[in-house]
Amino acid sequence: MSRPVTLFTGQWADLSLDVLAAKAASWGYDGLELACWGDHFDVQKALSDPAYCQGRHDLLARHGLKVHAISTHLVSQAVCDLIDERHKSILPEHVWGDGDPEGVRTRAASEIMDTARAAAKLGVDVVNGFTGSSIWHLLYGFPPLPTKMIDDGFDDFADRWNPILDVFDEVGVRFALEVHPAEIAFDIASAERALDAIGRRKSFGFNYDPSHFGYQGVDYVAFILKFGDRIFHAHMKDVWWSPTATEAGVFGGHTEFGDLRRQWDFRSLGRGSIDFEEIIRALNRVGYTGPLSVEWEDIGMDREHGAEEACEFVRAVDFQGSGRAFDAAFTE
Repeated sequence: MSRPVTLFTGQWADLSLDVLAAKAASWGYDGLELACWGDHFDVQKALSDPAYCQGRHDLLARHGLKVHAISTHLVSQAVCDLIDERHKSILPEHVWGDGDPEGVRTRAASEIMDTARAAAKLGVDVVNGFTGSSIWHLLYGFPPLPTKMIDDGFDDFADRWNPILDVFDEVGVRFALEVHPAEIAFDIASAERALDAIGRRKSFGFNYDPSHFGYQGVDYVAFILKFGDRIFHAHMKDVWWSPTATEAGVFGGHTEFGDLRRQWDFRSLGRGSIDFEEIIRALNRVGYTGPLSVEWEDIGMDREHGAEEACEFVRAVDFQGSGRAFDAAFTE
């Protein structure tokens, strides 16, 4: 059986869930990965209103859709980050509060614990998100970095996320970090170190997204093969990068997306540089059977056109692995 093709609703939070669900169904999606912002999924309502979660299911069912995961990228970013004015625009008022950095981090952690509880009530077992990082600003090693500064960053991650993961364990839900620049893990090496920092807890894994690896020069197929048992969810998102020198390199040169000087930009599925055939083969090899969730981003394309063609692309590229050798008939 083919994997369900879903649409991540994070980039569509300006639309009501009912409106978006109707569109997604018309584009051919099987379900939605609900963002915990806009009106798509409200964590606190899920915990306080006994009818809320069933109401989300009923709304989706009217359009022939299901929910397989929820996503808390915005609030979870604040758990480990060095908080500044940017975070106010992405956080609910009850998490931002008075903006005191440690208070924001504490309230964000509490909200992620509640998100695990809300996911359990909704009946899904994966929450996707970010972790934030207290050491992302130390990415480039000059002035020279004392090893202890990086060690302290991973210790801070472990100290803040272990109590959160205790709640995930209690309710039988898993947290899937989208390995991504600005997080504690942004490539294979840092993902390995993040796992080690928390004692490789079973409730912590990854929301695989190749678009954040390719332009960095990270082997996005090797990531699947290395962390196969930790891939709890998969985003399908494409990215283009230039094969030749550009004015703004991997770090972006403080340019905006779409700037022609850039070395890379996100693209609609099938229009970038990612080899999705190899991704599907690797996912088959590690036994991943979960959703293929389209996270659609392309600043140069109408999003409704893009979302529809992305669904078609994923269905065309996905295929089941084989349980037998292709030449087995000669030896049977």
